[in-house]
Amino acid sequence: MAARVFTFICILVVATAAGSSGHVRASSLQAPRFQVLGHADPGGGYSGDVVGERHFAYLSSRKGKTDCPAQGVRVYDVANPRRPRHVSTFGALKDTWTEKTIVRRVKASGFDGVLAVSSFQACTSGFGGFGVYDVTKPSHPRRLALVRTVPRGSHEIWLATARGHAWVYTAEAATEFAVASESFGFHIYDVSSPRKPVEVGGWSACRELHQCSPLVTTGTDSRYLVHSVITNAAATRAYLSYWNLGTVILDIRDPTHPAYLGRTPAGQGNAHSAWLTGGGTIMLETHELAHGRPVVWQIADPAHPLQLSTVRLPAALRPGGSGADAFVLADSIHDAKVLGRYAYFSWYGQGVALFDLSNPRRPRFVTRFRPPPDRDHNSLLCPGASCTAVWGVFPTRKYVLASDLNSGLWVLSRPA
Repeated sequence: MAARVFTFICILVVATAAGSSGHVRASSLQAPRFQVLGHADPGGGYSGDVVGERHFAYLSSRKGKTDCPAQGVRVYDVANPRRPRHVSTFGALKDTWTEKTIVRRVKASGFDGVLAVSSFQACTSGFGGFGVYDVTKPSHPRRLALVRTVPRGSHEIWLATARGHAWVYTAEAATEFAVASESFGFHIYDVSSPRKPVEVGGWSACRELHQCSPLVTTGTDSRYLVHSVITNAAATRAYLSYWNLGTVILDIRDPTHPAYLGRTPAGQGNAHSAWLTGGGTIMLETHELAHGRPVVWQIADPAHPLQLSTVRLPAALRPGGSGADAFVLADSIHDAKVLGRYAYFSWYGQGVALFDLSNPRRPRFVTRFRPPPDRDHNSLLCPGASCTAVWGVFPTRKYVLASDLNSGLWVLSRPA
């Protein structure tokens, strides 16, 4: 389907904590707000996460309930944010989906340029693992390597560069509760020579802490699995979102022997992803549950994380409920990013929610942006209807990128 590109001029989206009457107090009109600059809907299936590098946006993709259109990663030139322009696509491998991509400037022994790494998950018999791409020229991406991981591929992924090396960190959710107890869901690869990635290390809560998940669970989801991973800027610590085990913090200064430092408490439910601020001493931990629950932690002492606060949307913005087939949609949290004093949350049906974290003990709601509901053609979110489902958010110094599963890429002004 040809890309539908729309430009919006002077569309202001203002969110308030006003009651259900819908009246907006005069003082709220002076509050920071998002302005829609541009929009590009690639069509053809669900969009996944979004990341920015230079003046380019990388829009990943996700499979539907039963279909697997293998859309890969779409690259948009947003030098003119009011007119996003599709310049290339990579990673469109048959029978796969690529929901997470990380892009970094890399200067290592075997590469000097811009690398993209994308997670691949197999729909049925397709390839599972991750791909490494040279996107120094984003309009002409070059595949450098495909690395297979079993049993299903890499769910989420991270790329870091430090000390003259580049490393890929994979979160392989399905591996952690495999039949073999020695299987582990966190792997580290040296991609300093990106045509020849080398696995150098890994870690497992089952193997190291004897915290194991059964192959089959009934009732409440109590599994321990590595859903996501990030590192600090120096690539000396890794933060594994370990679902019902909490967020596990590892020392990865020696990537061949990751060492356990501590974790947030188990039993919080669905620790989905994490983000750092405060020089790496403050961590945002998102829980993909009904209503969503982002938690702010002080992690200066990783052996004893201290909960500072829980981020809550104003009650007037929480409709409750969930999407079809138990896909928690209406108000579940997904990911967090921080730029300056602001935290940006992709909050599915709530859109992009902005909080002021100047005082991490008292996060203050500022505003939100909700893309208009769009038709669900892939039967996972709201089959036969229209809905909003913001998957990713990526703030930059010039604008904010957001991705909606149904309606694609959005380019927003930074609230002033």
